[in-house]
Amino acid sequence: MSEDEDMSETGAAIPRFNHVALTVAAEQLAAAGRADLLRFHEQVFGWTEMPTLTRDRELLVLRAWSNEQFVYLHASAQPMRTGASEHFGLSVPRRDQLDSLYERAAKYRERDPRVELEPPHTDDFHVLKLHAFYVRYLLPLRIEVQHFEWAPGFDAQRTA
Repeated sequence: MSEDEDMSETGAAIPRFNHVALTVAAEQLAAAGRADLLRFHEQVFGWTEMPTLTRDRELLVLRAWSNEQFVYLHASAQPMRTGASEHFGLSVPRRDQLDSLYERAAKYRERDPRVELEPPHTDDFHVLKLHAFYVRYLLPLRIEVQHFEWAPGFDAQRTA
């Protein structure tokens, strides 16, 4: 077991999410659509293409910082449809990282109005202040970026 694995109370390694899979229209996975998706997600989040998996108008896999974290985009004749609240979340360990990601998304929106961006907000749960913002760019799901600010003395791994 590696040193960086999180452990459960029983001593076993804790499973973790590693990908999100979405269906999109084939046109979004044509050269121009892929270029748009890659440019935004790379400039805002630092995600890159897994080029050995790319198939024109069929598949794009966005590598989210490691080969074991990715967003899998697959073409479908009936692409995913979502409402306003569907999303997946990313957590950052420091508040300044959340602010930096928000600033990058806002700067990108200045040149591309297709970026949907909600301003940062904070929910105060007393033992936890949850700082977050939402962003969407051309995909059916929004991304919620969160920072968990725990009150002194609370263990984020074991406190519910």
